[in-house]
Formats: sequence, C-alpha cells, structure tokens
Amino acid sequence: MDQLKDARWKQRFTNFEKSYNLLNQYINEPIETELERAGIIQFFEICFELSWKLMKDYLEAQELSVKSPRETIKQAFQIGLVDDGHVWIDALSDRNLTVHTYDEKLAKKMVDDITKVYFPELKKLYDKLLKEI
Repeated sequence: MDQLKDARWKQRFTNFEKSYNLLNQYINEPIETELERAGIIQFFEICFELSWKLMKDYLEAQELSVKSPRETIKQAFQIGLVDDGHVWIDALSDRNLTVHTYDEKLAKKMVDDITKVYFPELKKLYDKLLKEI
C-alpha cells in the first residue's frame, strides 16, 4: 500500500468519524418537527458524502481506481468493504433527491430510511474501518 494513499484514507476517516458521531448522537432521538427532520437529513447527507469519498480513498490505497460515487460503491461491494451494495446505491439516489428538492412526505420517508436502513450500513462501514486504523 502506498503510504501517502494509506494516510489519505485514514485522514478522511477522521472527518467521516466526526460526521458519523453527530448522526449517531441524534439518530435515536424522537424526530417530530420539520427542523429535526431537516437536521437528521443534513447530518446524513454530510456523513454519506464523506463515506463514499472515504471508500474511494480506501480503494485507491488498495491500488483500485474509481471515479464516481456509484463506481466507488460497486467496487467497495466487490471487495467486501460494504455488505449491501443495493442499499448503498439506494442511499446515493436518495441523497441526490434530498439535495435538490424538499418535500415533507419525502423528508419523513428519508428520516425513516436513514434510521432503519442507511445508518446501520454507515455503522458497519465505520466499525470495519475503525478496526483498520
């Protein structure tokens, strides 16, 4: 492993960890208001963005070249870095939706998906890479 690339993913992990910890801190709190929904969604967007960039840096440290978030997720699934590639692709699609539109019905569904589906996958990635640090 190239030392610079190895250091890069570990540095990215530190930033990911900060956003993960913020999301983790509030993920089990009651989310009832529009502001609370917006906050959880924003924490998720930041955490997700850092997660795919972390995976990209990790893959590059493994001498694997990827360019896009979708390609990164597919490659991460192929090497076993993430367990459920379909969930990650769905998270990417949903993150793209929330960044460009706001709809209360979508926001409520997103909060539900974040807490029940996407956060557990982010936790698995966090736990797996924490062991490698």
